[in-house]
Amino acid sequence: MSKKPETKLTRRTFVAGTMGAAAAFSVRPGLAAGKTLNVLSHKVHQTVLGSGDGDLLKDWLKAKDAEIAFTTFDSNPLQDRLFREASLKETEYGVGYLIDNRPTSQIAALFEPLEPYQKQDAIEDFADIAPGLVQGMTIDGKLIGIPVRHATQGLFYNEALLEEAGISAPPTTLEELIEQCKKTTFTSKAGTPVVGMVLASDLAVFPVMFARAFGGDFISADLKLVPDRAAMEAALSALRGMFEAGALPRSYATTKNDDHVTWMQQGRAAFSPLPFARAAQLNNPDQSKFPGRIKAIEFPGSATIKGKVPMASVVEAWAMAIPRNAKDKALAWSFIKEVSSKRVTLGMAINGNGPVRVSTYADEGLKAKNALAAVEAKVLATARGAFPPFPEAARAQATFLEEVQLAVLGRKPVKDAVSAIIERIKPMMPA
Repeated sequence: MSKKPETKLTRRTFVAGTMGAAAAFSVRPGLAAGKTLNVLSHKVHQTVLGSGDGDLLKDWLKAKDAEIAFTTFDSNPLQDRLFREASLKETEYGVGYLIDNRPTSQIAALFEPLEPYQKQDAIEDFADIAPGLVQGMTIDGKLIGIPVRHATQGLFYNEALLEEAGISAPPTTLEELIEQCKKTTFTSKAGTPVVGMVLASDLAVFPVMFARAFGGDFISADLKLVPDRAAMEAALSALRGMFEAGALPRSYATTKNDDHVTWMQQGRAAFSPLPFARAAQLNNPDQSKFPGRIKAIEFPGSATIKGKVPMASVVEAWAMAIPRNAKDKALAWSFIKEVSSKRVTLGMAINGNGPVRVSTYADEGLKAKNALAAVEAKVLATARGAFPPFPEAARAQATFLEEVQLAVLGRKPVKDAVSAIIERIKPMMPA
């Protein structure tokens, strides 16, 4: 797949556009700023900082006599470009947005350790930033990134479709979820064929969530591969049973993550795991056939672990990092410090960002705009990444997904698929 075009524009002249739309323009203000900070990020990181009168950084820009030039890519091309830039003798980029499952020891060495900056010019109430997110950016004992955004998975459901199927409340266990998915695999009153759950096959997040629902995992935080084989077998058996019952899309093998939102908005699926931050989009009256009826809960664990092991949802986190070869590191740190402030964190959260500060969830203004703030905060407390970073992580994920798909589609016995996951990925694991 070819990467999407990059977008480069300044914060002062940013014109909001749709996600993924290609654009390339640069309009300078009449009186050019004294300096420019080049930032390498995803489009969403730019969007949540606002624009025009709602620009969250306008005071900082004025105080620093600066402008910000964003270069944006989708996630994987972004990381590739960031690592290439950080490997050069010198880069024009002062700040790069880094995903938490990417920094191996070798990659971490390309970025500035940030403790010295924090000691000299501290971020406001740093302890307020979720400790688990900070830990994810601490490699070999060195903090290399300041968390700025997280996408924590919840379970979204269409309240209207559940009611049509005679279901009065969302599930509290994985077993109940599976049964409700089967009951909502039907044709709705509107004549729309409905599948119980839309689930993409191209990300490890989803089978990992099912494995954790049984107390297992794909790769644990201490790099143990399939630490509980029985749990992984139970997870893949559950997914296979859902597919056989028609409660997963017939197109499961080609279903992508972006399909989740579309299917939920159109009423083609009753359930879908998605980041909590998607709530506004799912209920947008201009896009959704069910505005106000698509709600979310914590992804439920199996009855077998209830009260014994907390369900650990999957969280993906982004952090702001400074390449070691950057030119103006002082300006880069000043930007990071401002974006990490309580004021900007709250403003970004209101704009749809997953806030990294615990206190943000308690803000009355946010709670008034985000009915899911309380449940998201609860889920975030025990959430962790889909798998820890290690050099062969991308290849391990691809191999894992190959075997998961074979098991779910019934092309390989579940036990054989789990054996293959262990046998094929074991050589990829760090010694």
